[in-house]
Amino acid sequence: MLFAQEKELVSKDSLERLTDITSEYLGKYNYKDGVENAYILLDLAENNKENYYKFHAHNFLGIAYNELKDTLRAKRNYLQALDYAKRLKNDTLLIFIYNNLGNIYSEEKGNAEKGILYYNKVIDLADTLGVEKEKLAPTVNIAWTYMDGEEYSRAYPYLNKSIALIADEDDNNARSQLYMLLGKYHHKTNDLDSAEYYFKEGFRIAEKDSLILPASLISKDYASMLFENGDFEEAYASLKKYDDYNSQLFEKDKLAQIEAANARFDVNEYRRNLEISKKEQAYQDELIDKSTEKILIMVVATLILIVILLILNKINQDRKKLIYELKQNNNKLIDSRDNAERLSKLKTEFLSTVSHELRTPLYGVVGLTSLLLDDKSLKKHESDLKSLKFSADYLLALINDVLQMNKMESNQVKLENISFNIQELVLSIVNTFEFTRLQNKNKVHYHIDEKIPVDLIGDPVRLSQVLMNLVGNAVKFTENGNIYINVKLQARVEDRAVIYFEVKDDGIGIPKSKQKLIFEEFSQLKSSNYNYQGTGLGLPIVKRLLELFDSQIHLKSKEGEGSVFCFSLSLREDQSPAKKAGFAHEVYLDNLKEPQKILVVDDNRINQVVTRRILEKQNFECVVAANGVEAIERVIAENFDLILMDLNMPGINGMETTRRIRKLNKNVPVVALTAVEIEEVRNEIYAAGMNDIIVKPYDVERFYQTIKRNLSLNLEATEKN
Repeated sequence: MLFAQEKELVSKDSLERLTDITSEYLGKYNYKDGVENAYILLDLAENNKENYYKFHAHNFLGIAYNELKDTLRAKRNYLQALDYAKRLKNDTLLIFIYNNLGNIYSEEKGNAEKGILYYNKVIDLADTLGVEKEKLAPTVNIAWTYMDGEEYSRAYPYLNKSIALIADEDDNNARSQLYMLLGKYHHKTNDLDSAEYYFKEGFRIAEKDSLILPASLISKDYASMLFENGDFEEAYASLKKYDDYNSQLFEKDKLAQIEAANARFDVNEYRRNLEISKKEQAYQDELIDKSTEKILIMVVATLILIVILLILNKINQDRKKLIYELKQNNNKLIDSRDNAERLSKLKTEFLSTVSHELRTPLYGVVGLTSLLLDDKSLKKHESDLKSLKFSADYLLALINDVLQMNKMESNQVKLENISFNIQELVLSIVNTFEFTRLQNKNKVHYHIDEKIPVDLIGDPVRLSQVLMNLVGNAVKFTENGNIYINVKLQARVEDRAVIYFEVKDDGIGIPKSKQKLIFEEFSQLKSSNYNYQGTGLGLPIVKRLLELFDSQIHLKSKEGEGSVFCFSLSLREDQSPAKKAGFAHEVYLDNLKEPQKILVVDDNRINQVVTRRILEKQNFECVVAANGVEAIERVIAENFDLILMDLNMPGINGMETTRRIRKLNKNVPVVALTAVEIEEVRNEIYAAGMNDIIVKPYDVERFYQTIKRNLSLNLEATEKN
């Protein structure tokens, strides 16, 4: 068969030179040097992790072993070469190895078709690459396979294709073997003149280029034809040539097998084994005398083997037992995981329910307290009312902290991007802690850098939570001292401002050993100066919220000398901020001209009273409905400028009520009143047809702003219609 081998020197490095030398050895039937160099090439390629040269090394070994009739080793090396060719995705290498695998399988009994399949793969790849010359070897080999199977009619088309392919090729090895096949074909089809021409021309080419294998094959087939035709003298001469060439091949083959064996095994090791064999022969008589000792050793060895087998059996049984226990433990872990997920879901649902149940009565407490504080006749109770409002606000903050931590653990907190005024935000925080400041006899100082843009875009609610927790901490752990709130501009980058926030106090300070601990959940310092310790959630919430802002909290503190908490945020400047001054006053003026009518839908009587009084303070006309059915009846009977809709009511809830109202009136603004966390229901609220959301208990000023905003939208819609 024809073998696909590399013919050109591609590069000058040592691996490429070694590849070329090995190919040259095999082309000259020098299998000893070819195999030795192939193994050296394989070692170097493995050391340098060069898959390209690993392919060549295995391909060379496959060729050598195939010529030496060691089919098993040849096939193993060819398959390893095929693996590297596929890894490299190199079609040229695949052409080589497919052809050589075809040679292996086509010579195996019963595998001729598999060999032809590999040859056809070479032809297909050559067509894909547009390389006609690579078709020659597989085409000749397909013809050869059919000839060996005496399928001459199937071989003939491939012989014709081979003649066309070899026309422009200077490859006498392939040409001489093709002529041998053509001579054999014409001999078998009784075209003896053509057969004689091809045999003689093929032999001439082989003899000219010292091609021993083709010369041997042609001499044998030509002698066979001459004997059949009775030309015994010339047949004898051809047969003698065959014997001469075959003798050369035999000697070379025999030498190659011996030398290839030397290449695969260490010669020194072979010699040592030979010496051992001689010594064993010399002491054979002595060993015979010690046969009893040998038998004893064998018995002991057998017993040891039995013990080892018993140990292995025990290990196997223990392994099966451990596997069973592992499966049982895995099942328990799966059950524990499912139970933990169920408990986590129950915890979330519980906290959501608790949030609503606690915020609803707090709405009444905060709202009524705010109304009583505005009543001038109760001036002498102002201090008590402020204490009451502080307690309610603190309780609300505590509820919010617990819920906030739960939401952050569930990755439910998302930052918003809305416009806000940084000065108003800081001032609001300062006012919030007025009662605590007075109680602890502290002074609060704040400074806002004038270079900071007044209107920014970000999440003011989360920023307020961060600052309120830091200021609340400072106020709580400081007595007869000072709290400083500093807001500075660090840098301006295009439309963004990097702002530095600092909350400083001269209170009790934090020991170095506790400065990491305070940022863990439910951790707090023990203070002898203040008898309320809180939940220990404030600073962990600050840390997690700042992580959402891609920032982090920094602490500088010394026990007895106060603390400094600071962080930086990158916020976008609002280039066209909305003007929001005087909302409540504008509402009041509008209602002096013509009172606007608002429907309050709420099943809680205290909430009805609070909401109604807050609205009536601004001269709104209020109508109250205790449930959804009553609200729908009111909408049918009267016209309203706005509807405040509680979500949780008996019968039909606020969302279903809104859906039914929308069928009657598509324009009237409907604002949701809810004590539930709005992130949980925001999408449902808007999907039901509501326009806005107010969370209970609410800030009165923000309440008025929301009312004003939705009344303005309603007025614009009415004017358009």
